[in-house]
Amino acid sequence: MHAMLLQAPGTALRHEVLADPEPGHGEIRIKVSACGVCRTDLHVYDGELPNISYPIIPGHEIVGHIDRLGPGVTTHQLGQRVGIPWLGHTCGRCTFCKHGMENLCDAPAFTGYTRNGGYATHAVADADFAFALEGFDDEVAAAPLLCAGLIGWRSLVMAGEAETLGLYGFGAAGHIVGQVARWQGRKVYAFTREHDQSAQDLAYELGAVWAGGSGQSPDVALDAAIIYAPAGELVPAALRAVRKGGRVVCAGIHMSDIPSFPYSLLWGERQVISVANLTRQDGLDFLRVAKDARIRTHATAYPLSDANAVLARLKQGHIVGAAVLVPDF
Repeated sequence: MHAMLLQAPGTALRHEVLADPEPGHGEIRIKVSACGVCRTDLHVYDGELPNISYPIIPGHEIVGHIDRLGPGVTTHQLGQRVGIPWLGHTCGRCTFCKHGMENLCDAPAFTGYTRNGGYATHAVADADFAFALEGFDDEVAAAPLLCAGLIGWRSLVMAGEAETLGLYGFGAAGHIVGQVARWQGRKVYAFTREHDQSAQDLAYELGAVWAGGSGQSPDVALDAAIIYAPAGELVPAALRAVRKGGRVVCAGIHMSDIPSFPYSLLWGERQVISVANLTRQDGLDFLRVAKDARIRTHATAYPLSDANAVLARLKQGHIVGAAVLVPDF
């Protein structure tokens, strides 16, 4: 198989020709059609996540078709279109797994982080963590749903019944969650990088009632805010924007340090909570919603061989919506 391999943190991904992977017991092999580029891939690339074993193939928004079944797999079929998300395996034995919180498993595996991902022509995954994607015929458009959509959905649920909702960072996750929120009847306020007119235009196009830079404030107090940008300084900014009893949800797996802020920003029973990973039930719930709400991802396809350039564009904030890599080897 062909893959873009990360040999060490901060180094360019290298095109490698590797032996085709073989699925083990309970696993499937996927011929990759598309793999979304997520900000978490940048954290892997930069070595900002702990315990990364290099070399690693990044990528955890994988869409493809099963071309080999491992022993013991009865839930999937050859040729079936599936999606492979960030959460790749859980132990099923720890306290969290036993109490419906598998996203907090003590011994998990993560696609494109602790096991090889989808920046390749083939990938192996645990069959129990592969989502059937019947009806998602546009595979490039479907790829961002596998993380930006899934984590976005979990963060939206954590935001509660907020009628006025702020989204800090209107990229891959924000532009998906914004559509779901509008479909649910909420009012969406989109916060972007200062002067990012393209992102603000996309927000308005997708139904936001207000869009502006993260340093600006709308004329209304928000019921809740979700932070997708990995910038700790947005936490006190979001606290200023929410009403008493409001909630700020931190949705990233990595964030820069949160600066100190006066207690008055938190007072009034405001809350700050984080979202970690996803559960399989999150995936099932969201994919149903994505169909019902007719979510349209703003996804741009790039050749897999251009992975380094695409990561650089994402890091510089030059991707509008979501970027998706398509194998070209």
